[in-house]
Amino acid sequence: MKEQDFARVRERLNGISRRDFMKFCAVMAAGLGLPLEAAPRIAAAITAPQRPPVIWLSGSGCTGCTESLLRPSHPSLEHLILDLISLDYNETLNAGAGHQAEAALQASIQKNTGKFILVVEGAIPVKDGGVYCMIGGRPFSEIVRETAAKAAAVVAIGSCASWGGVAAAKPNPTGAIGAPEFLKGKSVVTIPGCPPNAYNFLSTVIHFLTFKKLPSLDQKGRPKFAYGRLIHENCERRPHFDAGRFAIKFGDEGHRKGYCLFKLGCKGPMTFANCPAILFNDVGSGAWPVGTGHPCFGCTEEGVGFNIPLHTQADLKYITPGSAYPYIVTERGPGASVGAVALAAGVAGVALGAGVAIAKNLGKTGPGSSSEGE
Repeated sequence: MKEQDFARVRERLNGISRRDFMKFCAVMAAGLGLPLEAAPRIAAAITAPQRPPVIWLSGSGCTGCTESLLRPSHPSLEHLILDLISLDYNETLNAGAGHQAEAALQASIQKNTGKFILVVEGAIPVKDGGVYCMIGGRPFSEIVRETAAKAAAVVAIGSCASWGGVAAAKPNPTGAIGAPEFLKGKSVVTIPGCPPNAYNFLSTVIHFLTFKKLPSLDQKGRPKFAYGRLIHENCERRPHFDAGRFAIKFGDEGHRKGYCLFKLGCKGPMTFANCPAILFNDVGSGAWPVGTGHPCFGCTEEGVGFNIPLHTQADLKYITPGSAYPYIVTERGPGASVGAVALAAGVAGVALGAGVAIAKNLGKTGPGSSSEGE
């Protein structure tokens, strides 16, 4: 994007410099798994005068997904909904209510048929004609079906909208289901999480704006750029797992030292998401459950979160060690330098074989029985 072209949108982007804006676009391209050459196209899409209309419908949920939309700082909420997209309807954020809000919804649908992005938050109750979630005197299920038929793309945000979530937990008295099951035959992007990270939603929308198509999806409809790898692969506690160091109960020595939470029921080894990579709320390195000392409960994975008891140990999908982390050694002999110890540990780790070490250490019961000194 040339400087003269950027000048016309500088005010709309709150005075940000062209250099910083292009850095943002480059980071966005990297987050989407795209080459840096895609950054100019992303820049052009973001600064286009025509902003994509977004209609956000809320069903059986806790409004946590909308709450997550309020948290990002780059871009901030006002920049997101006023500059990047046109959030035409959201029941939580609407200024109007009642007939005024309903009229605004219908006006946006009629004006932007075939152009708007429909976002569904919350599960969709279908039992007894959908009477367990009524909006403006109509079943939520009826509103979703009618609106989805006129949308350019449909995004199910949050675990409840993706596959029912907590609203569909047994015995599921309202017959709550997710948007993909309800809208069978229509492509639905799922961005699960309880709540999901707002940046995954923003990145999906920007991809759609830039390339006029949805990002590459996995078999569950999740964008691969955000849900393509196990949490376990990027977790900062992964080195402890590979070395056989586990917290056994909350508050014990291993828990205080930041050891792996696998034995406390962490579902990271069976859950696909980018939580440890992009974090939440822009408040620092600990801004995700495992970073605060609590096991991941698998909210982005159908059949894991809300279905498997919290402190039940996860099934290991892969036992291969993380390639990005060194072998951990917490004790060293007198006179040995940190570099020498690290080198010796690395050689020892390669010689031992991480698979054998993990298989042996998984059977141990506490911090005192870790691989220290072995």
